[in-house]
Amino acid sequence: DDEEAKGMLPPLKVGQELPLQEMTATERFTRPPARYTEASLVKKLEELGIGRPSTYAPTISKIMEDGRGYVVRESRDGLERPFRVLHLQDGQISKQEQTEMTGATKNRLFPTDMGMVVVDFLMEHFRDIMDYGFTAGIEKQFDDIADGKEKWVEMLGDFYEPFHATVEETLENADRATGERILGKDPESGRTLLVRMSRLGKPVVQIGKPEELEEGEKPKFANLRPGQSIETLELNEALELFELPKTLGEYEGQEVSVGLGRFGPYVRHGDTFISIPRGEDVMEVDLDRALELIREKRKADAPIGTYKGQPITKGKGRFGPFLKWNDLYVNIPRRIDFDAVTLEQAHELIEAKVEKEANRYIHRWENEGISVENGRWGPYIRFKRKNIKIPKVNGEKVTSETATELTLEQVKAMIEAEVPDAFGKKGKKMKDKG
Repeated sequence: DDEEAKGMLPPLKVGQELPLQEMTATERFTRPPARYTEASLVKKLEELGIGRPSTYAPTISKIMEDGRGYVVRESRDGLERPFRVLHLQDGQISKQEQTEMTGATKNRLFPTDMGMVVVDFLMEHFRDIMDYGFTAGIEKQFDDIADGKEKWVEMLGDFYEPFHATVEETLENADRATGERILGKDPESGRTLLVRMSRLGKPVVQIGKPEELEEGEKPKFANLRPGQSIETLELNEALELFELPKTLGEYEGQEVSVGLGRFGPYVRHGDTFISIPRGEDVMEVDLDRALELIREKRKADAPIGTYKGQPITKGKGRFGPFLKWNDLYVNIPRRIDFDAVTLEQAHELIEAKVEKEANRYIHRWENEGISVENGRWGPYIRFKRKNIKIPKVNGEKVTSETATELTLEQVKAMIEAEVPDAFGKKGKKMKDKG
């Protein structure tokens, strides 16, 4: 009861003046909306009337595909932020500065630079299609078609004709989207310093616009560090990137340096590149840390044994752990502990891969980037990254046996039937800005 009484106000009257004993004012910041998780994104799609239960998972998977790279799922550490506290007592104001952690997230969805540039481009040129109401309306029309209330041919015609015209107009007149932001001037050269997406879809910092360069001169480029974005990069951060690659010293008579590449920050020793672990700042890596990473790489790359006189090594790549033998890469399945792979297990995996590869190719023209391969439903053509179905020949379905009789010219003709101009000029492209 005493505890409860402490929080009770004494009897008060309307208009009664109260003596001020003390007052505290604490600085607070507006919190941004929470980043989506897969579950909260599905909930939002449901609220907007976009999609159906059967399409939510494929839609989210599609925007997170490595090849597209529009969205990533990440956990991010928070940043320490100062805030002020003012205290008034006995007519005196005191000021304190305290700190708090802000921005920490776990397993949330973040748009990438590529994702933001693509959205900006689509909002500029396909505003109607990007409208939430349009997508929800299409879903409603699909339901009406299923119920027999609307004819699908008319519905598609109403959509496709104006959409196709917009696509053609965009291809003809739109500039290539780069998300370009001018950050300022390079103090050394006085030229424009900007950040944008490269032709390869990677964010880069650039010194020098075309009109500022001498004839035959090229701009200077630098890659962004992990965690940096073209939306938020500042001038001083951009200038720091041109300090890379940075020489740290020598080891075993060869130069040791750090830098940023297409696949992230790295240590370079001679002709060997070693990835710097995620979360480490490349600018903080000194010679001692670089040598530690070099030794770890050597230990990891040391052969675990041999097979038919050739060394077997193991590593971790973009698609997971693997064995390498005689220029052949063999995926290590999850049931096998990567750190404890035995020589017997390695031999079994290599033998299975060799047998599979031997049965895979019917024809292989490596210089042309063309192969005829055995597939689950029969032979097919592989052209660069495309799989192309083999049509009937003389009215007969092509089998693994008859596919051996196909010539390169025949296969090329089949490719061109599916991919016009596969071996000629490329079709029209959007103009490149600068």
